[in-house]
This record gives sequence, C-alpha cells and structure tokens, in this order.
Amino acid sequence: MCRSEGARPHEMGSAPGKEPDRSIPDSKGALKMQQLVEYLVKMLVDDPEAVSVSEVDIAGVSTYEVSVADGDLGRVIGRQGRIANALRTVVKASALKSGRRVSLEIVS
Repeated sequence: MCRSEGARPHEMGSAPGKEPDRSIPDSKGALKMQQLVEYLVKMLVDDPEAVSVSEVDIAGVSTYEVSVADGDLGRVIGRQGRIANALRTVVKASALKSGRRVSLEIVS
C-alpha cells in the first residue's frame, strides 16, 4: 500500500506501536558510520569499486577520509561543494545520537 493511497505511518514497514531501533552502539558505531559513508558515496559515483573510506581518530574526533576515482571526484564534491556539505551534515547528524565528534574529508 502506497502512502498516497491512505496508508498510515504505522502500516508502512514496522509493527504497530513498535519503533525500529535506530541507535548506534558505542562499540560498533565507528563501523556503522564507515559503512554509512561508503554506501552514500558509492550511490553517487560511476565507479563504486574505486571508493574507499578510512577512519582516522585524532584527539577524540573521528575523521572519515573518502577516496574515489579521479573522474568521480566532481560528483562527490558537487557544485560549490553542496554534495560534500550534505554528506558532512548526514554524518554529523548520525554521530550526534552517540555523542561522537566526526568529520568527513574527501581526499584526491
């Protein structure tokens, strides 16, 4: 049933009265964050096999370094850096729940 056909939010994918668990556990939070960044970037590029994401932890701030093929660099950065800023916003919002400090860097 599609939302426009009158489906109620509790009928769309989860059991009534039961919210899905969206929390990021502290022990595996870094892995999930890295997977999130990798997934988002792979959906943007033409060559998803060339995408690599590495985590560098400096002074309590986890920095995720994203590397893509040269031809895909513009797709990840976007016009005036809008795509890159949107990726940073999503990563920071996701880390907010676990109280972590994160940043995202696109390396060439």
